[in-house]
Amino acid sequence: MPLERKSKPFKDISLSFGINPLNSDLIDLKNVDAINRSIQNLILTNTGERFFNQQLGSGITGLLFEKVNRLTAKTIETNILDTFRLYEPRVNVLELEVTSNENANAYDVKIAYEIIGIMADPQQLTFVLQQ
Repeated sequence: MPLERKSKPFKDISLSFGINPLNSDLIDLKNVDAINRSIQNLILTNTGERFFNQQLGSGITGLLFEKVNRLTAKTIETNILDTFRLYEPRVNVLELEVTSNENANAYDVKIAYEIIGIMADPQQLTFVLQQ
């Protein structure tokens, strides 16, 4: 018998802390937007930065000051995968690619993932990591 996914809503607040003009409450993020924000926050959080959860984070910001090359890109990729495995059970990573860009002294990151618990198409998130 195949597994069935049950739809489960996800909700988070926007870090802009803007006010919703309709109900005077904080603007919220829902489902895909909430998980995208969570992924970005996890990746950019340093290990030890959160007071009540010192282990939370990817620890990749320190790697951004290393020599930009394929070896460091692979280490960043491993750290991101480990962070997802430990702290983001709502996603299943389909593809993760970290490419070193020596000319820009940065790394191009592409993450393709599916969200577990809601009926949504696979998502893709791309961004640049630099010092």
